[in-house]
Amino acid sequence: MAAVGTVVVGRERSLRLALAAILAGGHVLLEDVPGLGKTLMARSLAQALKLDFKRLQCTPDLLPADVTGSFLYNPGDREFTFREGPLFTGLLLADEINRTPPKTQSALLEAMQERQVTVEGRTFGLPRPFHVLATANPVEYEGTYPLPEAQLDRFLLRLDIGYPPPAEEVEVLRRRLTRQREETEVEPVLNAERLRRLQHGVEQVSVDDDVLRYCVDLAAATRAHGAVEVGASPRGAQALVLVGRALAVLDGRDFVLPEDVKECAVPALAHRLTLRPETWTSGVTGVEVVTELLGRVPGPASTRS
Repeated sequence: MAAVGTVVVGRERSLRLALAAILAGGHVLLEDVPGLGKTLMARSLAQALKLDFKRLQCTPDLLPADVTGSFLYNPGDREFTFREGPLFTGLLLADEINRTPPKTQSALLEAMQERQVTVEGRTFGLPRPFHVLATANPVEYEGTYPLPEAQLDRFLLRLDIGYPPPAEEVEVLRRRLTRQREETEVEPVLNAERLRRLQHGVEQVSVDDDVLRYCVDLAAATRAHGAVEVGASPRGAQALVLVGRALAVLDGRDFVLPEDVKECAVPALAHRLTLRPETWTSGVTGVEVVTELLGRVPGPASTRS
């Protein structure tokens, strides 16, 4: 986080959660209005992790084959050979993912869940590790398409960036003037092999049964909430456990506290909720629903120290 912080001003919480999601083996959606540094954050994180990196600029005319790859005829040997698409990388930055049509968005589904792609009946495995960092603008913006619920569910976390406070915005301007160029660079602090070892370490973190039950109770509470038409699936409860373990590792612990679950609950659950039409028109959001439930659902009576 310190390496990325040399380029990205503030955003410590967003950076911490994004790194936790990657340590947990997941994908991250960065959503907010244009100009808040979503792409810069994603690109800087990729540089710090030193993964094979490709950027996919999502546009309305992007085709599924532009994402997965396709077979091309080779006149020399009279055979069709597979040309890999941008999915074949360690970290894919899908920039403005909701500016491409749903058919192309869905091409990412198999890759994000199964770490493989199927083209014309043939299956190709993706490199390990493989992660997607996607940026999106609010659906109210012109030229955007809402992401399908199934694809939203594949993102371990959705992070809302938000406007920076004035002091941080001044620092953004100061740093731009100091470096005298638009491009930024981040020194790598990891590589693919070290990231794999860290991800293996996260898998060794223990989770008490009372914390597991707390995760299930939070997900179940979203299904019973009056403002929600479709609540979080069991994958939502699993996201709380996975990210909670990664947050524990970032804090130097080998066990999960309820506080870890609470820290990631909103970005892990809010995007998985489908609100009732009358709720949506009244301005209530999934973030508000999950925040309310955090105050209502009782957590474990004791914590480890």
